[in-house]
Amino acid sequence: MDAFLTELFSLHGRKAAITGGSSGIGRAMAMALCRAGAEVVLISRRAEALEDAADEMRAAGGAASWISGDLGERQAVHKVADELLERHGTPDILINAAGVNLRPPMDDLAEDDWDLTMRLNLDAPFVLGQRLGPGMAGRGWGRIINIASQQSIRAFGNSGAYGVSKAGIAALTRSQAEAWSARGVCVNAVAPGFVRTPLTQAVFSDPDRSEAMARRTMIGRNGELDDFIGIAVFLAGDASAYVTGQTIFVDGGFSST
Repeated sequence: MDAFLTELFSLHGRKAAITGGSSGIGRAMAMALCRAGAEVVLISRRAEALEDAADEMRAAGGAASWISGDLGERQAVHKVADELLERHGTPDILINAAGVNLRPPMDDLAEDDWDLTMRLNLDAPFVLGQRLGPGMAGRGWGRIINIASQQSIRAFGNSGAYGVSKAGIAALTRSQAEAWSARGVCVNAVAPGFVRTPLTQAVFSDPDRSEAMARRTMIGRNGELDDFIGIAVFLAGDASAYVTGQTIFVDGGFSST
């Protein structure tokens, strides 16, 4: 049994780049890949948080390094890609977890808020895919995991730019899968439910609102970061070789109610 599971889910010998890897779902996924044997490169804006996350993963016996860059700026995304390719070559796995959740009422949504949301939530995954996807395809193996949202398929309060960007992520996932899956690159998106992360702090600081969200799930609770460990390892490895172009909802059944 152990040999079977190791063969199916091991990521030994794989290299993974994870944006947003210093906090939230990105950090949880990075740790999962690291514990499964991958060498991980964490990418986000704050060097101190990156170093803390990398230290945690190295303390757990993994191989982790980091690159700091503002993925909300197109030139900086290219600079991150340049540094990643120079230091590590084309990774086997790319997880696009960095994001911003600016959600003023639509009447108050400024063009600057719109532009930043699109640059970070949608443009950066596109640019990194363009920089790394062809190299994965040329090698005949790769995995890209994008982070979608409940708002990829429905409007919530003040969805605004955020909802549009996450609907775009689901479409980008399909486009990348269509382009590269025949050459061994599986591309999928993970759509969380309500999960305790820095981006959802406002929800969890209100017990009534948090409990109301939990009641809307089939399981009866909101998500925790550990709920994303299994899906990350599955989609990053050989076990998911026939899964591509999908948006997989990890939400306790929220999207089905």
